[in-house]
Amino acid sequence: MNIFHIEKPDENLRPTIVDKINNLTKPKGSLGRLEEIAMQIALIQQTLTPALHKPQNIIFAADHGIVDEGVSLSPKEVTRQQLSNFLHGGAGVNFLCRQHGFELKIVDAGVDYDLPYEKGIIDMKVRRGTRNYLYEAAMTQEEMDLCIERGAEMVRRCHEEGSNVLSFGEMGIGNTSSSSLWMTCFTGIPLKQCVGAGSGLNQQGIRHKYEVLKRSMEHYNGDGSAIDIIRYFGGLEMVMAVGAMLQAAELKMLILVDGFIMTNCMLAAMQLYPAVKDYAIFCHCGDESGHKLILEYMQVKPLINLGLRLGEGTGAICAYPLVDSAVRMINEMDNFTHASITKYF
Repeated sequence: MNIFHIEKPDENLRPTIVDKINNLTKPKGSLGRLEEIAMQIALIQQTLTPALHKPQNIIFAADHGIVDEGVSLSPKEVTRQQLSNFLHGGAGVNFLCRQHGFELKIVDAGVDYDLPYEKGIIDMKVRRGTRNYLYEAAMTQEEMDLCIERGAEMVRRCHEEGSNVLSFGEMGIGNTSSSSLWMTCFTGIPLKQCVGAGSGLNQQGIRHKYEVLKRSMEHYNGDGSAIDIIRYFGGLEMVMAVGAMLQAAELKMLILVDGFIMTNCMLAAMQLYPAVKDYAIFCHCGDESGHKLILEYMQVKPLINLGLRLGEGTGAICAYPLVDSAVRMINEMDNFTHASITKYF
């Protein structure tokens, strides 16, 4: 597997950043989370004047063998159908990318279909969907390594294009099941609390999904290491997102974390390189069961809670204006001395 060199941001600049933020023309701490975000970005970029350049949203798409067990309300073909919708600009992520100035990249990580790459989908296919982990590992070690490398390659492309802020999305019917298994394995939170409705299961459907995932865990015979759990229960698009997050952190890029699935991808990445978390902003708390629990476990505060559960990177892009506001605050607000205002705190 790729070796990444991810360092925690140098803290030596922190006092100087604090001083700059505290001397902006406002009561100390009065801009709340915007001040925290500005601090984080300034530390990542090691500057008093941080900047956001060419934001991009990468959607990784793949199919899941576990769907054969009826764990999702949506049939498998929705994965590739939705990719067509992305291409035509009609999905939720499309209007948000247009609104907030994000470039959208659509990546085939493992869709079980011959996709029209000539229309703009990026071919990174590792295999045509994962194996069914009720009976066997979702992927081999070699396939997992390839996913990590191809996710990293996508980020390197974005970095070479001048981007320093990325959000990641996913498209893969069945991927809330894989996310639930990663969540329970890495946090110890009972599986029942990690399993939710996904694309719209009723209570009976959720119970069936839970029973299938419970049996999948009972059949697991791996070594219990983080790498093995990622490989055994992961989706191709999810592992590709893990590789992308690790590469982004190594390149000191800002990572905007979307919903339940991408939060679990960040959790998985942290099992391999804990410092990746320092480069992440957790953008929203969604309606998928378990998302609030995993955010609390990771001790992070999401920026917004709009009841979203679409995925695709939509929650991250929705929250981006707040990140932009934090950067504008530290760069555009005047200070007390220059503005000839007496400190009023």
